Amino acid sequence: MKTFQLEGKSREVAATSADQKRALKAMRKNNEIPAVLYGGEKVSHFTITKDSVRNLVYSPEIFVVELTIDGKKTMAIVKDIQFQPVTDAILHMDFLEVSENKPVVMEVPVVLEGHAEGVKAGGKLNLQMRKLKVKALYTAIPEKLFINVDHLGLGKTMQVGALHFEGLELMNAKNAVVCAVQLTRAARGAQAKA
Repeated sequence: MKTFQLEGKSREVAATSADQKRALKAMRKNNEIPAVLYGGEKVSHFTITKDSVRNLVYSPEIFVVELTIDGKKTMAIVKDIQFQPVTDAILHMDFLEVSENKPVVMEVPVVLEGHAEGVKAGGKLNLQMRKLKVKALYTAIPEKLFINVDHLGLGKTMQVGALHFEGLELMNAKNAVVCAVQLTRAARGAQAKA
């Protein structure tokens, strides 16, 4: 997994909710995003700039984040991002501190490889789950999960339960369909003639 460098400044949390709302509004107006780091000895509140996280948030890749808050380095992953519903601006980010011996749950992109038998017979291959949720040590999580579809026939599906990756535990439902070869009109016509 790739590493992303990110710097943040610690921030104080206001005592009352009205003061806190005012402070958060001022931060966002100042091109800053409030963020929280969980998973360590204590919860850390900090701010990051919108420009510094652009390549982290708007990317199809997954990263482990080397987070530097006031000179202290921590390894973390992005746990949650809250967007403004109308403008799609980032309102808040949550990070989870990771360690070498504690497994984490992350969504990893799926890549299909090979030529399905069903596609050769006139079907259409559909990827229905772009990401799979895996549980493993962060050092063992790959950048992408490659799934070979060579043996997938016409009208057949591949479910999460049929997949296995070394050192990873899949957290999605076992009967969830990852990809399928669907019959097209041309394939149905060919089958009817035969």
